[in-house]
Amino acid sequence: MSEEKSEGKKVLIVDDEERIRRLLRMYLERDNFVVEEAEDGKTALKMALDNDYDVILLDIMMPEMDGIEVCEEIRKEKMTPIIMLTAKGEESNRVQGFEVGADDYIVKPFSPREVVLRIKAVLRRTGSASLGTANKANNLIVFPHLTIDLDAYRVTSNGKEIQLTPKEYELLVFLAKSPDKVFRREDLLREVWQYEFFGDLRTVDTHVKRLREKLTSVSEEAAKMIVTVWGIGYKLEVDQG
Repeated sequence: MSEEKSEGKKVLIVDDEERIRRLLRMYLERDNFVVEEAEDGKTALKMALDNDYDVILLDIMMPEMDGIEVCEEIRKEKMTPIIMLTAKGEESNRVQGFEVGADDYIVKPFSPREVVLRIKAVLRRTGSASLGTANKANNLIVFPHLTIDLDAYRVTSNGKEIQLTPKEYELLVFLAKSPDKVFRREDLLREVWQYEFFGDLRTVDTHVKRLREKLTSVSEEAAKMIVTVWGIGYKLEVDQG
């Protein structure tokens, strides 16, 4: 079953260490992923923008452009899931990574098997693993100004699709599944990002800000549904009228 989900999925590995690229390639290809590589940030950015990948593994410390810059540039154009590779002790870089739109991170030294599992988890969460299959579109969350199709991994408002990153989508779905319930930033960090120890709550604020901006571009009513509860956190508010 795992082979079936991995079959033909394209992964871009970006790391300046050939040894790491080779090791990851070996494990990913064994699991039927299609693998491409880049050894510096500039090359990676061009490849990421010129091609469609299912997941990008992106090292933070690299020549030419670092992973933070590359992630930021990719996010201006594409919503491809991005997993950052970071060295121990680079927690501030990890915070930056999440703020510019990374979806997950893995700390070096890592187990290649863990990397494969994390990639599959991201594919499952984003729906990429099922792209190309016929979606019945019967698994919907519907509000007056916002519709989330959980089968198709699609958000629409006023008949227009809203392009979200995987983390923005997960955050919206999490709030939408419990309308009018207030969540603390710490709760959102734990439930959506799945990190207990991650101390920087700006990650949540940054994603909420981006989510509101994207919703506003299509529907101000949809954007207003995401409400800040001062001193506590956020909720998705449903207009009862």
